[in-house]
Amino acid sequence: CAWSIERPPGDTAGCTFCHTSSEERCSTCHQRHQFDPAVARHSEQCKACHWGKDHRDWEAYDISIHGVVYQVNKWNPTEFDFSKKLSDADYVGPTCQYCHMRGGHHNVQRLSTVYTSMGMSNADRGAPLWNEKRDTWVSVCDDCHSPRFARENLQAMDEACKDAGLKYTETFKVAENLMLDGMGEPMPKDLAPDWSGQHIWS
Repeated sequence: CAWSIERPPGDTAGCTFCHTSSEERCSTCHQRHQFDPAVARHSEQCKACHWGKDHRDWEAYDISIHGVVYQVNKWNPTEFDFSKKLSDADYVGPTCQYCHMRGGHHNVQRLSTVYTSMGMSNADRGAPLWNEKRDTWVSVCDDCHSPRFARENLQAMDEACKDAGLKYTETFKVAENLMLDGMGEPMPKDLAPDWSGQHIWS
């Protein structure tokens, strides 16, 4: 995105590390010096790119109940046998790979559970495309949980997104009014505006 590329190098160093041709390299997940599928099946492999201030995927997983189960049991081969193919895996809890690469498929986006791309915004929720993605999301969860459990969690996340959106709008309005009243500082000229407004309001 232009707004990201135009930001100071310190802000984008973490982005360019992953968002280059490394997305297409086998060694991104399999490690150049230890090309072993068993190593690539550990959740920590995803941590190299999927963490940080702009997308806290690792942090969210790590402190979730799934992440805690993984951290506590990952060294026990009876609970996490990483020598098995993902299609044969019977882990005590899900790894990143188990859900996102379900069955061992290498297209991580195929069964993506990235919430913001699942049609949760108030504008497009309920559209047929997003219903299909939501059904897929439920089908991944019901490997271990009931479909009802997964759908209830989707509904809870819908409500959380709706509430967060309202709070965000209210907060941004306060900041906007401060600017209009001459109480806020203007945007620094050397920073590009971004969608969250983090460089607009200092």
